[in-house]
Amino acid sequence: MDFIANQKQVILNFSEKYCKNEIEVLNSQCFRDVWGKFLDHIYKVEKQDVLRIIEILPNPKKDYVILFKLLLEFELSEIRKLSVHFKQILEHTDILYELIEDFYDYWRRLERYGLVYSKSRLSGVETASFTSITNQFTNVILSTYRTICHKVLGEAFSIYRSLPAGVNAGLMISKHNWMGKDSKYAFLSKASVLEQVLIRPPFITYSAKNKRTGTYPEVFENPLPKLSTGFKAEEYYCYQAKVGSALAYVYFHRDFLALGITLCNLFEFVPLYKCAGKKPDLLYIFGADIEGESFFYHDKEDDIYLGVAPHNSSVDYFGYMKKMLLTLYNVKMIDNGNLPLHGACVNITMKSGVTKNVVIIGDSGAGKSESLEALSEYAGDQISSLLTVFDDMGTFKLIDGEIYAYGTEIGAFVRLDDMASGYAYREMDRAIFMNPDKVNSRLVIPVATYAQIMKGYKVDMVLYANNYEDVAIQLKEFTEEKSALKTFIRGARYAKGTTQEVGLVESFFANPFGPVQREEQTRQLLDLYFTRLFTNHVFVGELYTKLGILGKQQDGPKGAAEKLFEILEK
Repeated sequence: MDFIANQKQVILNFSEKYCKNEIEVLNSQCFRDVWGKFLDHIYKVEKQDVLRIIEILPNPKKDYVILFKLLLEFELSEIRKLSVHFKQILEHTDILYELIEDFYDYWRRLERYGLVYSKSRLSGVETASFTSITNQFTNVILSTYRTICHKVLGEAFSIYRSLPAGVNAGLMISKHNWMGKDSKYAFLSKASVLEQVLIRPPFITYSAKNKRTGTYPEVFENPLPKLSTGFKAEEYYCYQAKVGSALAYVYFHRDFLALGITLCNLFEFVPLYKCAGKKPDLLYIFGADIEGESFFYHDKEDDIYLGVAPHNSSVDYFGYMKKMLLTLYNVKMIDNGNLPLHGACVNITMKSGVTKNVVIIGDSGAGKSESLEALSEYAGDQISSLLTVFDDMGTFKLIDGEIYAYGTEIGAFVRLDDMASGYAYREMDRAIFMNPDKVNSRLVIPVATYAQIMKGYKVDMVLYANNYEDVAIQLKEFTEEKSALKTFIRGARYAKGTTQEVGLVESFFANPFGPVQREEQTRQLLDLYFTRLFTNHVFVGELYTKLGILGKQQDGPKGAAEKLFEILEK
């Protein structure tokens, strides 16, 4: 197919059909389909002034496309002579202009993607022009819009705005048969894989959900036979990623393209030539035709950790895409004797030249990212550099008797409500925004390179983020391993509405993504790592962010940051 259009997105196959000029745009079936959906929307919202001129034509879905074509080529005086209906419409050019603007806005609110096959022999475009064709398509859409508007207004615009009117993202796709023909994973072979991705910021998406619920249970019966039955691989795309040290293949249904594209800002993309023929460590099928909830399975025969999410609106939120991958990776790390952390880690270089690696552990909404952002703002030029090693999930590894921290993601999934004013605007040129007008609005932004997060940082300070106690002190140090372990294992926090939880809640080691599924193994690792922390005289403490206390959402992290900086200076 040369396009797919629904109420939320338009996917254009540029290798099949590419509109090179205005008349080709108006002649395309995609234009007619989107125009029809727009009219259905107008009828639904009952915009009366616009409906008045829409209903002048006997068949608005067909006849208005004819009118738009005429407006490209002829003067208004000539068009009036062609039809009494056209004459009536052109007596209300102000309302016609409003209709065109509404349609233009409707088009731009859709998620718009352009696909190019990297080895296409079709009559569309060549892959060498992958980047330029998206620019050209934007220009063609803008030109079509402007030419028609100029004709209706009777004059050119005085001010031009080069809005991203083409596609939000361009995808170069190919095939990757990493499995054998007789493999139990062969049903994935017809899925398209991403070779290159072009994102045009600001990339703003809206999902059916704006918070995540639950955790991911492990199943012990191989789900692949059921998954492969009737699986329509041609409706899926694969994003190849580095999740920490693991190679992950994420197969997502095209209905969740926005979530798949967002992975670009969070996990290191692996080009096809670097993973050709390689079996993944982690495999995630997002949007599978299954009943029930998400789950994961360890295929011990091929040593693949497999995650599966159903195809329904209940998982239409990026948290479901992200957290399953982290669960798969963390379970793999635990099985390998490493300790996964739900927290944040920064490598801080003071103006004096002293370097400290600080880890803050806590569940969602505990104030980890907010405190570190406040530290950056408070310290100002007293810190010469602050590198985010991980923002949400990382791993401790024991090397030669020392504990080192490693990152899992190259980006951050940030809750905007708790960030400093203006944060979103500073990051607009790189960020992907999610539900920006809703509670728990988020942005996903790259914060480090893959080489940086995988370098390994000797840990100097480990803190638990306490967001629920309004105490006079901002930070305390644990003097006993047993007391520290009790606090970290309890994993208490005041839920901020980022998940289904409310009030004061607890989760094992503040990490429901791996440790909960491997609790016995994790307890053994906690004993080992905390003993080593205290033996090595690493600062272990509790940071009172107060993020869950009403009225302290800004001052709490700020005060915690000030105290943390004071200790770092010492």
